[in-house]
Amino acid sequence: MSAREDTLARIRRNRPAGDHPLPEVPLFPPLVGDDHVAEFGERLKRMGGRIAAPVPGGDPFAAVRERLDTAAVIASAVTEIAGNRDLGAVARPQDLADVDVAIVRAVFGVAETGSVLFTQDELRVNAVAYLAQHLVVLLDPVDILVNIQAAYRRPNFGRASYAVLHTGPSATADIEGVLIHGAQGVRSLTVILLPRS
Repeated sequence: MSAREDTLARIRRNRPAGDHPLPEVPLFPPLVGDDHVAEFGERLKRMGGRIAAPVPGGDPFAAVRERLDTAAVIASAVTEIAGNRDLGAVARPQDLADVDVAIVRAVFGVAETGSVLFTQDELRVNAVAYLAQHLVVLLDPVDILVNIQAAYRRPNFGRASYAVLHTGPSATADIEGVLIHGAQGVRSLTVILLPRS
């Protein structure tokens, strides 16, 4: 028996008997205004990300076109744009270490924090949202929720084996307050407001 199996077996043996439902998620008053798209964009910007709304009839990827055109490796998990790295053929997560741009669709966004939610279904390989240099996120504006409590009430959390909220690109700061993006993850995160087709 492995250490993992042994630990899980001990937990199962010592679990208290009976049904122990999770507590109800409370509803707090919103800390944002009624324009969830604007509030989301403002908070995303504060966290180092950026938001782009496509021009009607124009290229929906105009805001990131230069980045896409100069990228050597693009991993796309969306049908709207093709990549040259097949996520379905990735054998090990570390095989994505050379990805320049990853493109994924968010399940929803959160206006109060500027966060976007991904599950294993959107990412296809969970590591792509961390190992890519730049992350492009497609988000339907109607899928922007008011706050985290509203997000927790969505069934995506209960059904998903893996769910993660991203709020801007990776960042770290030293004691003097010098902020560096991309130290441990993506260097940039761009959200494109694009309705689901």
